[in-house]
Amino acid sequence: MAESSSSLSSSKDDLIQLIKRLGTYLALKMSNLFSISLQKLDPQSVGAIAGLAVAIIFTYRLMRLPAAPPRRQPKLQFSTTSSSAISTQSNATAMASGVCSSSEDSRAQNVVDEFFQPVKPTLGQIVRQKLSEGRKVTCRLLGVILEESCPEELQKQATVKSSVLEVLLEITKFCDLYLMERVIDDESEKNVILALENAGIFTSGGLVKDKVLFCSTENGRTSFVRQLEPDWHIDTNPEIVSQLARFIKYQLHVSPVRSERTAANVFGSPSLEHFFGCV
Repeated sequence: MAESSSSLSSSKDDLIQLIKRLGTYLALKMSNLFSISLQKLDPQSVGAIAGLAVAIIFTYRLMRLPAAPPRRQPKLQFSTTSSSAISTQSNATAMASGVCSSSEDSRAQNVVDEFFQPVKPTLGQIVRQKLSEGRKVTCRLLGVILEESCPEELQKQATVKSSVLEVLLEITKFCDLYLMERVIDDESEKNVILALENAGIFTSGGLVKDKVLFCSTENGRTSFVRQLEPDWHIDTNPEIVSQLARFIKYQLHVSPVRSERTAANVFGSPSLEHFFGCV
């Protein structure tokens, strides 16, 4: 303790001597600079100069002070850990943001794909397109609408094809449809009308019983078609189709056997429903 006190007293003495010398030096310099002798300096001037010297010394000593000691290692570790945690959290946030962005981009792309995906047309649209917007259609019953294929079978029964019913109803929605067939007797007519009625064609569609026509010969059906002048005629008899090719705008020849096209306005198909893509 004694050694510390003597050391502190010696430092103070040195400081006082330094201040005195500095004050004298500054006073001499100032006197020379302004042509003022040291003897003419009043006490206030000397005090001001001494104060300036003290300020300079303390400023110098403060500049010479050693730098602050480094932080303790645990704090550095905590800071490092915190920084690591923040960095990890930032990375996780960035990754989550990237995932969200990628998911949003994927959903947006799906929406765009769905928007530009070709829309599947309805059966009604297909029927109108296939018929070229034709407004009047005549059609044979045997082999097209009915399961039976000859007039003799109609004497016993008549059965509407279930596969053709949907297409037939669509045709009746926007076309003036006439059904016709050659029959042997009145009983055959009754069987045909009853079958069409049970299938709901007269109630669900726009067909009326007066538009179901019967004749006793194949030529009679040809006469019906020419008198009605339809946009389309549908038949299974190749001879009638060939005869009507000059008079009817379009025809559909229904045959299970593929045959050569007899005219540019005559189309072929194994069935009515197949022609409209329902098979």
